[in-house]
Amino acid sequence: MASSSSFANLLASQGSVDLDSLETPLFSSQCPEESSVKKRKKWSVKETIILIGAWLNTNKDSIVSNEQKGGAFWKRIVKYYNSSPLLVGTVPRELGQCKQRWARINDLVCKFAGCYDMALRKQRSGQNDNSEMLS
Repeated sequence: MASSSSFANLLASQGSVDLDSLETPLFSSQCPEESSVKKRKKWSVKETIILIGAWLNTNKDSIVSNEQKGGAFWKRIVKYYNSSPLLVGTVPRELGQCKQRWARINDLVCKFAGCYDMALRKQRSGQNDNSEMLS
């Protein structure tokens, strides 16, 4: 019986909740300032182009080449990206954000390249790349 009274005390300690209210009630274990969810910042076209340039320049670096681990590679990309003079005044991007954006770009580019390759294989005699893209 002692446990049921402790549950009643627990419920009473939470205070009353207005079920008709549109606001989500906060309980004693929740605090609005402690929210760890960050507001999502969309990538602009300029930021995307700079990320692509950072990836290409880091990927084509003949001095380091492929003698680096994936983590080091992406740290260099993020450093290159965040140091771009075209991004002055913007919030720097983190490694995870850059990797996720690159994965999305790479996925779309691979799909386009696959479709383009398939179109080239079906290319008829006398057609060039421009006429193939239009058909």
